[in-house]
Formats: sequence, structure tokens, C-alpha cells
Amino acid sequence: MGGIVGAGIFANPSEVAHRVHTPFLILGVWVLGGFIAMCGAFIWAELSTRLPGTGGQYLYLREAYHPSVAFVYGWGLLLVTQTGGMAAVAVIFSSYFRALTEVAWSDTVIAALVLLILAGINCLGARAGSNVQSAFMLLKIGAIAALVVLGFALGGGSLKSGPLLAQPVSFGLLKSIGSAMVPIAFAYGGWQTSTFVAGEMRDARRDLSRGLLLGVAAVVGLYLAVNLACLRVLGPAGLDATTIPASDVMRIALGERGAQWIAVGILISTLGFLSQSMLTAPRVYYAMARDGLFFKSVGKLSPRSRAPVLAIVLQGIAAIIIACSGTYGEILNFSVTVDFIFFGMTAASLFILRRRQVGSDSAIYRAPGHPFTTVLFVLSCAGIVGSAIVASPANSAIALCIMLAALPVYYYWSRFRRVHS
Repeated sequence: MGGIVGAGIFANPSEVAHRVHTPFLILGVWVLGGFIAMCGAFIWAELSTRLPGTGGQYLYLREAYHPSVAFVYGWGLLLVTQTGGMAAVAVIFSSYFRALTEVAWSDTVIAALVLLILAGINCLGARAGSNVQSAFMLLKIGAIAALVVLGFALGGGSLKSGPLLAQPVSFGLLKSIGSAMVPIAFAYGGWQTSTFVAGEMRDARRDLSRGLLLGVAAVVGLYLAVNLACLRVLGPAGLDATTIPASDVMRIALGERGAQWIAVGILISTLGFLSQSMLTAPRVYYAMARDGLFFKSVGKLSPRSRAPVLAIVLQGIAAIIIACSGTYGEILNFSVTVDFIFFGMTAASLFILRRRQVGSDSAIYRAPGHPFTTVLFVLSCAGIVGSAIVASPANSAIALCIMLAALPVYYYWSRFRRVHS
């Protein structure tokens, strides 16, 4: 849940309302996004029980396809999807922190400090990092629950019936729905990162599959409740007109004090996202190093904490550099393109791993509805990638170029390994 719920749910309801304009469509696309996320959770739950080692998605891609595919995924994670997202979220945290405390520090200094502190905590081991993550998750749920309860109780308004569709069924309507699915896909993304730490869990086959399914289901419920509250208080037109729906709802319910309280909730939410990212993603770089496709030192565990300290430090330093450079702010606009290419490929790997009979049948959680739910998820990923490219072709092209640049790097690294082995 901590990997999914970030700052996006406090802003993305308006992003969706910019693209589709009736309550039926707004809630409908959030339900559709939740269903797709649940299909993904089913798939990842089975993959995590078939291959319960450290690295998650990296491991599945390596075993199903080729080490080069897994390397391209890890490269994109470090340079586009994960670290860039962390840097942008750290800057969001900095701006809200300065507004609330009125400190004279710059955004980059605050962002660097919070990333450094969270990196240090996670160097103490998965238990220390997960304890901090659990605390942040409880606080985030509290902030979201307050938004929903106070919005319904004190925000006034009502859910008025109106036309189901704002326009006739046409290609334009489908394009609008596809465009709305991009921010929804980003908002629901993150559940897959829990599989990165499977190798450090006591019973990954049991606990990881349960956590994936229960966590995604709970987030779907939270997101729908937030959207219902926003639609009730602001209405579809008001939701379309704002860029800060959570603050507007709380301002109507409790005045300026309410807006300040939800700003604190957004701070907690960003910290929770950063903590979860710092806990999970470095396990991919660790797995790459263990495969001989990254610096060997990144694949070493701390004798005391059993955490991949150098991988965590690398993640933290990369995020700090991006946050301080200020040049990666637009990465969030095209990270969905790269993310969902690999989501689709990872889901398709289930067919390959089943055919090869990887894993013990007695310990495997089997994805319900396979192959139909798996095919649906893969097709949905393709549709989301296509929608992202249509919506932002230039940014998507840059993202794809960064991703493909990993291939010559992989060739050099694998050749270097053979020469020195």
C-alpha cells in the first residue's frame, strides 16, 4: 500500500476530471484502473511464489526472457521510473515543508536532506525500513480517511445525477478515456515494488501474495472513497477547474486550517512514498550486481544489517543529484511509458514460467482467471503505453531512447565480465 499511495491521490482526481467530465466516467475509469491493478496483483502474486528471490520484476524478466531484458529494466528503473519519481516527490515535499514551516532553506537542500535521512534508515536493514514504512502508511491512511469523512460530513454538496457520457460514443470518447487512464495508471502503480524484497522475507510465498492482494484491494477502496468525496463537495466542474482538489475539499470543510492539515497529510504521504522506494528499489541494483551486470560492490550485504547498503546509497545519491539538478521534473510525464512496457512484458512472462514449470506446485499461488485476466492485463498495458505516447509523443520518445541506451551498455558490461572472468 505504501508503494501505491503517494502524493498522486491528492492531485490526480482533478487530472482525471480534466479528461472525462461526468461522475459516471470519472468513477468508472478509477474502477477500471483498480480492476487492472488487481489483475496485476494476481499475476505478481503467482510470480513471487514461483521465484521468491530478491529483485522482483528484474528476476522474473531475467528468468523468462534474457539477462539483457532484465538489465534494460534495471537501467530504466535507476534513470527514469523510480529515481526520477523519487526526486520529483522529494521536491514536492520540500515545497510543502517550506510553506508550512517558513524555513529559509532552498527546496534542493530540503530534498537532499530527506533523501539522505531515509537512505540512512534503510541501510539499517529491511526491518528498520519496513517499520518506518508501516508508520508512514498508517499516517497516510489517517490523512485520506480524514479527507473522506470530513468532506462528506462538513463539505456540503451532493452527488447529482446527470448524463452518463459527456459526448456520444466515438473514437474521441475512447481517446479521452485512454488519456484519463494514464494518471490513474500512475496513481495505482507501485504495488510491484513489494516483490523486490522477497528474498529478505521469512515466508515470501505466503506473506507476499497475501500482501499484494489485500494491499491493492484496500487501495482501490481508498481511491474510490477520495473521488466520491471530491465529486460530492466540488462537483465534476469544480473538480475539473482545480489542480489541488484535496486542499479545496478541506478548505470548504474546515477553512484555511483544514487546508493546512491536509498539507501535512500530503507531506506524510510523500515521505511514505520515498521511504518505500528507498526500501525496495535498491534490491534490483543489488540483484544486477550479483549477476555480474553492475559494480560488484553493489552486490555486497552489510554483515550487521544484511541490507545492500551500497545499492541503497547509490539510489539515494542518484535521487539527490536529480532533485538538485532540477532537470528531471518532466520524467513523471513519460515514466508511465517505460513502466507499462515492462509491466506488460512481466505479465506475459507468466506464460513462459508456467510452460517451463518453474517453482514447486505445492507452494505456488495461482492467479485467478489465468489466462484471461493475464491477457487482459497485458492488453491494458499496451493500451496505456499507446495512450501515453499519443498524449505526449516527445516525452515518450525521450523515455524510450533512455531505455534503449541500456542495450549497448549491457553489451559492454557483459563483454567486460567475460574478459576479466
